Amino acid sequence: MQRTDSSGPGDIVLRCRDIERSFGGLKALKAVNLEIRKGEILGLVGPNGSGKTTMVNVITGFYPPERGTVTLFGENITRKRPHAIAARRMARTFQNLALFRGLSVLDNILLGRHVHMRPSAIATLFYWVWALREETRHRRVVEEIIDFMQLQDIRNEPVEVVPLGLQKRVELARALAAEPKLLVLDEPMAGMNQEEKEYITRFILDARDERDVSILLIEHHMDVVTAICDRMQVLSYGETIAEGKPREAIADPRVISAYLGQRAAKRQAGAGAAA
Repeated sequence: MQRTDSSGPGDIVLRCRDIERSFGGLKALKAVNLEIRKGEILGLVGPNGSGKTTMVNVITGFYPPERGTVTLFGENITRKRPHAIAARRMARTFQNLALFRGLSVLDNILLGRHVHMRPSAIATLFYWVWALREETRHRRVVEEIIDFMQLQDIRNEPVEVVPLGLQKRVELARALAAEPKLLVLDEPMAGMNQEEKEYITRFILDARDERDVSILLIEHHMDVVTAICDRMQVLSYGETIAEGKPREAIADPRVISAYLGQRAAKRQAGAGAAA
């Protein structure tokens, strides 16, 4: 369900300006600008190789940009490391699952709390006074996330035996356990069937509405993007070719051409003129 965007300029959560990144002779990003407002779901889409994941890796600190700036909650994070960015209330999921095999669902989600943990030799020495209290607090947060994501029945299962759709839900739960204010989801529905997609869509909307999280969603499923995103930005060959309300953006001839080719774009334009 889309919302009417009432955010003002002071509500910018993430601002990227003139981002450029190359790999050898390949220009993956060409002066890309991007903004996300508080409480917004922004869909970042484009054909394979358009630069979506590269943009995500720049935002989250995995790739430093060669040019441009990334600002999170008003702070320049352009060249900060991923762990430092995560500590500033940004969390992400990955295109390919990054769960820890051999650990339970509960333990995988608990790992999402690492940004809030402050190990201390003194706290360990006085475990029953300080460290136990801290551990109990973290576990309380994780148990609440397990309930929120409806993972109670598999909480103690080894994560590798859980079906793919539930593994994707576990990864989202681990990201939420970090209590982020900005959540970056890199193709969270890849490999899912229709029922699993509907479940994860509902959890994404609930995270936004109930947990005060702004979301950057990278996704190939256009039905999902048009249904839940407030705005959409389309990349092609490292450049922004369209942005705006999802249904308007996907009707742009440049977007149709990028996905389906020039002939399809001409047919679409001809059909529009005939109508």
